[in-house]
Amino acid sequence: MHINDIKSFVPPVRTLMGPGPSDVHPRVSQAMARPTIGHLDPAFVDMMDELKVLLQYAFQTKNALTIPVSAPGSAGMECCFVNLVEPGDKVIICQNGVFGGRMKENVERCGGIPIMVVDEWGIAVDANKLEDALKANTDANIVAFVHAETSTGVQSDAKTLCEIARRHDCLTIVDTVTSLGGTPVKVDEWQIDAIYSGSQKCLSCTPGLSPVSFSERAIEKIKGRQSKVQSWFLDLNLVMGYWGSGTKRAYHHTAPINALYGLHEALVILKEEGLENAWARHETNHQGFRAGIEAIGLSFKVKESDRLPQLNAITVPEGVDEAEVRKRLLNEYHLEIGAGLGSLAGKIWRIGLMGYASRTKNVLYCLGAMTEILSDMA
Repeated sequence: MHINDIKSFVPPVRTLMGPGPSDVHPRVSQAMARPTIGHLDPAFVDMMDELKVLLQYAFQTKNALTIPVSAPGSAGMECCFVNLVEPGDKVIICQNGVFGGRMKENVERCGGIPIMVVDEWGIAVDANKLEDALKANTDANIVAFVHAETSTGVQSDAKTLCEIARRHDCLTIVDTVTSLGGTPVKVDEWQIDAIYSGSQKCLSCTPGLSPVSFSERAIEKIKGRQSKVQSWFLDLNLVMGYWGSGTKRAYHHTAPINALYGLHEALVILKEEGLENAWARHETNHQGFRAGIEAIGLSFKVKESDRLPQLNAITVPEGVDEAEVRKRLLNEYHLEIGAGLGSLAGKIWRIGLMGYASRTKNVLYCLGAMTEILSDMA
């Protein structure tokens, strides 16, 4: 490739039905094209205050420290762990997929001691195993788990897991990257202490921002740390000053201004639809997709009670080249679906119905394309 051959990049138009990113709502794209202003401009500061209120609605919380981290969901995860985990802290981690493993990695890098509660990929976290682990590790002070495991399409019972953690006087860190906006997430009702998500899934925004929220209990631990947060950029003791109230803000970093316009618009759209209506839409489209998948002879990896309606793990039939199906969907239909990860690589397709992508048109388009390709390959 010669530099003189490079021109403006014009991406192909795709229908995004993988594990993320999902289709971006046109209003979000339009919002991001609006004029850039300074990140300390009074108008931008007003929008920041609105963003906090909109995120509190999405998370169903009154937590004052509810903000978007200026980086993707993985940074939201790291933000929770680097602020709450100190060297020597014992953290119970429930793992039933890829992202529980990333939690372990974060704890280790913080100097904490991870205690793993492991379940098979494709099933929900076993609450009894968590209870047993906490009884065996009475000095643990944090419980971390993935509410919606993106690698498997499994949703665990966050309310019950948080109740158990609270009973054992542990703070909770919860991954809702794939669930926020798609299925119920109730921070205050479930008494979640630290929670993170991503902008690119059920919120119908572009990748690059990570909504987070911290309870007063979590803030107390952060403010009472014996050691410095290992990440300067993610240190909430500093970031809190930038996301404070009104115009009394301390400069911390240059916020991704236009990306935040997009998240603001995405959350306005969510507010207009109503959270309960958004949850119901994801469930309705999942049931339609399920009927079609079963009608063409395919099956789900995850049992019905544990399924994420917005992320469907479909078992690859015996003898079918799953990568070839994905390749043909992309090349012939401009339709993206996802492959399996880890122990499920080559065994499942991950098909998302998230945010703006969760609509009847996409359900029918995906089912029709898969039917044609699988019939052709038979």
